[in-house]
Amino acid sequence: MNQSISAVEEKIVNKIYFIRNKKVMIDRDLAELYGVETRVLNQAVKRNCSRFPEDFMFQLTKPEFENWKSQIVISNSEKMGLRKAPLAFTEQGIAMLSSVLNSDQAIQVNIQIMRIFTKVREMLADTMSLRLEIEEIKKKLGNHDKNIELVFSYLDELISQKENRTERRKIGYKQSGS
Repeated sequence: MNQSISAVEEKIVNKIYFIRNKKVMIDRDLAELYGVETRVLNQAVKRNCSRFPEDFMFQLTKPEFENWKSQIVISNSEKMGLRKAPLAFTEQGIAMLSSVLNSDQAIQVNIQIMRIFTKVREMLADTMSLRLEIEEIKKKLGNHDKNIELVFSYLDELISQKENRTERRKIGYKQSGS
């Protein structure tokens, strides 16, 4: 499976944030991708608020908002049109947006975003399986170290026993002339 990410996909991936232990996208970024103003997107959501339960969309709290602003390095929030905390949409909320906005561009962008969310999920799963494999190897190596130490201690014990042993009389056939 090809998991490389194109430049367009990378632009979308860079707009996915991890807030409240969920992968989300912010209203202004989605509006930009859909080719609409943020206020138009938010109005469409307000008109259809029953389609957006809290696990689909939520408004950032003041600390979350400040943290998000620091991540994207916005110095003057008034200048950037950020007078209030933005809405954050989960994967399900983003899927719901295409039915609310109901434009060809919204549908195409949603398809692309859903594919990227799937790709990111697969990449995270691959990363997790690699971590588990590395932990397994570490455990085995730890056991190998213990086993090697044990072998060396047995060898040391055998060497000390050999040094402490008195010369034994040789047994066997004697050859003439020796």
